[in-house]
Amino acid sequence: MKRTLLLVSIFLLTCFAVNAQQISGTVKDSKSEAVANVTVQALNTNLSTTTDANGNFELKNTTAGKLTLKFSAIGFATAVKVVEANQTLNIVLTESNSKLDEVTVSAQKTEENVQNIPASISTFSASKIVDYRIQNTRDLATIVPNLYSSNPGDGRNVTSIRGIGTTSYDPAIATYIDGVNQFGLDSYISSLFDVERIEVLRGPQGTLYGRNAMGGVINIITKQPTNVTSGFAGVDIGNYGQQRYSIGIRTPLIKDKLFFGAAGMYNKQNGFYTNEFNNTKFDKLHGFLGNYYLKFLASSKFDLTLNVKHNENRNNGTFPLASSIEEALANPFKLNQNSTTEMVDNLFNVSLSANYSGDDFNFNSQTAYQSNYRYYKQPIDGDFSPADIISIVNDYGKDYNKVQVYTQEFKFSSPASNQSKFKWVAGLYGFYQTNPVKQGSYFGADGAFYGAEPYTTAVNINSGKGLGLAAFAQLSYQVTEKITAIAGLRYDYEHKKLLASGEYLIPGYDPIVTQGDTSARANFNAISPKFSLAYAVAENNNIYASYTRGYRAGGITQLASDPTAKPLDAYKPEYSNNIEIGSKNTFFDQRLSLNVAAFYISVTDAQIPVLILPDALTTTRNAGKLTSKGIDLELSARPIRGLNVDYNFGYTDAKYKSLNLFKDGEMVNLAGNRQIYTPEITSMFALQYGYEINKAAKLNVIARGEWLFTGNQFYDLSNQVQQKGYNIYNAKIGFSAKNFDLFFWGRNLANKTYVDYAYDFGAAHLGNPKTYGVSLTGRF
Repeated sequence: MKRTLLLVSIFLLTCFAVNAQQISGTVKDSKSEAVANVTVQALNTNLSTTTDANGNFELKNTTAGKLTLKFSAIGFATAVKVVEANQTLNIVLTESNSKLDEVTVSAQKTEENVQNIPASISTFSASKIVDYRIQNTRDLATIVPNLYSSNPGDGRNVTSIRGIGTTSYDPAIATYIDGVNQFGLDSYISSLFDVERIEVLRGPQGTLYGRNAMGGVINIITKQPTNVTSGFAGVDIGNYGQQRYSIGIRTPLIKDKLFFGAAGMYNKQNGFYTNEFNNTKFDKLHGFLGNYYLKFLASSKFDLTLNVKHNENRNNGTFPLASSIEEALANPFKLNQNSTTEMVDNLFNVSLSANYSGDDFNFNSQTAYQSNYRYYKQPIDGDFSPADIISIVNDYGKDYNKVQVYTQEFKFSSPASNQSKFKWVAGLYGFYQTNPVKQGSYFGADGAFYGAEPYTTAVNINSGKGLGLAAFAQLSYQVTEKITAIAGLRYDYEHKKLLASGEYLIPGYDPIVTQGDTSARANFNAISPKFSLAYAVAENNNIYASYTRGYRAGGITQLASDPTAKPLDAYKPEYSNNIEIGSKNTFFDQRLSLNVAAFYISVTDAQIPVLILPDALTTTRNAGKLTSKGIDLELSARPIRGLNVDYNFGYTDAKYKSLNLFKDGEMVNLAGNRQIYTPEITSMFALQYGYEINKAAKLNVIARGEWLFTGNQFYDLSNQVQQKGYNIYNAKIGFSAKNFDLFFWGRNLANKTYVDYAYDFGAAHLGNPKTYGVSLTGRF
C-alpha cells in the first residue's frame, strides 16, 4: 500500500512539474541598465507581474505553448513579444521619445497587436490621452479621421463616423466602457479620466458588437488595480471658472489575490454663455464621476471583477441655444431666454466580470446594470427667446424619465497558448431595457404664437420596453504563413413594446384625454456577416480587404403632435453594406507607422430623425438610401529623439441616393443632399518635443502644438443650415517627471467662433471659445 501511495505521489508531482510552466527574465534599457516596475502581462490570460529593482520578473503557472507578453513602463515604448513557456528572456525597452509603442487592443474581443488586425482602428494610450487632453468622448472629434462629435446643448454627444451618425436615442456608434455597452444616449458616461486606453473602430462592427455598432465602436478601458500600489491626484484650473479635481488609488488588499481601486473626479465650470434676459451666466455646470474596482484572483486561471461607476451632473442652463446660426455667430455666447433651470443627470453603472483562461478555451461572463435619471427641476425654455411662448416640463417623479438596462454577455474564445492555425471567438448576448418618458409642453402668456391657450400644458407619455437576444461567432484561419482569412456571423433578435397616452391640462379643469392608452409591439431580427482577407507583405507591412454588414435596431415611433406620422408606428432596422481595403505599415525599427484605408458604404432603410415642435420630441422614419465613400489616413513618427509627429486625414462623401420627406405640408425630394453631422474633411497635425533635463528624476520639458481642421458640413437634411470649414489651434508647455506633470495649456487659441451643433429649425449651439489654464498631476 505504501509503495502504491509513493508511486501515485511521484506520478502526481511529475504531472505538476510538467504542467507548472514558467517564464522569467530581465528587462533593461538601451544602455543595459535594469528597469524596475515594468508591467509584464500575458495577453488573454490572468497572468501578470512587475519587475523588481534589478529588472527581474517571473510568470508562474503558465501553460505550454506560445504566449504573447506585453512589457510597459512609464517613459518607455511598449513592447510585445511572442514567447514559449519555460524560457528565460532578455528584454530591451527603448525610451518612448525614440520609438513608437507596440499597441495591443481588444477590438476583436481578444487582445492582439493593432497592426495585425484587418480593420481601421485609432488607438490612444494613457500618455496620448494626456497629450491630447481627452477629457470627454467629444474630444475625439477630428483627432480621429472621419469622426465628428458634437454637443446638442445637454451634454449628450452626437457622434458620426464615415457619415454614419446618431439620429435618435439609439446611437449608430456603440460606446463600450470596460466591456459594457453604454446602451443609449441617456445611459452612457461621456466624461473620461483615469483611462488606460481608447480604441476607435471605424466601419460596421456588428458581428462582434451587435446592435448600433453600424458606424463603428468607441472602446474605453479604464485603469485597473494590480499587485503594485499606485495612485494619483490632479488639479486642473482654467478661465471661465473651469475646475477639475481628480484623485485615485490602486492597491492589493491581499497580494496575488484581492485588489482594490477607486478614483473620483469633480468638474465645475461657470459657463460660456450670458443670458441677457437677466444678465447671468447661463450654462454653469458641475459634476462628479466615481469609478471603483474590486478584483479577486481565485487562481492563475480564474478571476472576478466588480466595477461600479456613478456620474452625477448638474447643469444650470441646459440647451444654451441661439434661435438661429446667424444670431449665434453675430452675437457669440449671448442668448435671451426667459426660463432658466437646473438639469439633474444621475447615472449609475455596475458590472460583474468573470474570466477563465484555460488550456482549451477562454471564457468571459459580463453582467451589467445601467440606469439614468434625468429631469429638469423647472420648465426649460422651448422657444429660445425672451417671449413666454413654450417651456418643456419633465419633472414628473422617478416613475418617469429613468432609463434602466440589464445586459448579459457570455463569450468563449481560443486559448492564449493556441498554436493552431484556427483562432475563434463565439458568444451569446442579451438585454432588457425600460424607458418610461413623460414630457409636457407648457404654453405661457405668449402661447397663442402656437395657437394654444395660454397657461395650458400638452403632455405625452411614452413608456417603452425592449428585449434582445443575440448569438455571434468569428473564426480566423491562417491559410499560409502570409495569408489570414476571417469570417464571422451574428444573429440579433429584438422585441419592443411601447405604451402611449396623452392629455391636455387646463388650470381649474380635469385633464382632457387627447390619446387614450394605446400600445404597440414590434419584432426585429438581423443577420450580420463579416469576411476579410489579410496579406502580410512583410513582417511589419500588411494589406487587407473586408466586407461587413451593419445594423441599427428598429423601433416604434413615439406619441407626438405630428400630423404626418401615425402614432406608435414601427420603423424598420437600418442596414449597411461596407467594403474596405487598407494597408497597415511600420517602418524604420518602429519609428514610423502609416495606416490608410478606403471605404464604400451603402445604407438602405435609412432612419431619418424628425424633431417635432413644440413637443421637443424626435421621431424616426425610414425614408431613404445613403452612400458614403472616402479614405482614412493616420501617420505617426519619431524622426529624432524627443520629437513626436502625428498626422491624420479623413475624407467622406456621404450623400442620399433617395430621400423623400414632408416639409411645410408637402413631400420634398432631397435626393443628392449631403448627410448631416458629417464634415467632408477632417484633418489633424500634432507636433510635440520633449527634452530630458534630469535622467534620474526622468524630468523632461515638453512643448506641444496641434492644428485641427473640420470641413464643410450641414445640420439639416435640406442642406440649408451649414457650417463652413474652420481651423482650431491648441498648445501646451510644461514639465513631466516620474512623479508629477505640470502643464500650461490653451485650446482654440485663435478664438474661432463656430457652430458645434444645430437643429434643422435653425437653433444653434456654439463650440467652446478660447480656453486656457494650468494642470498639475502627482503620482506615486
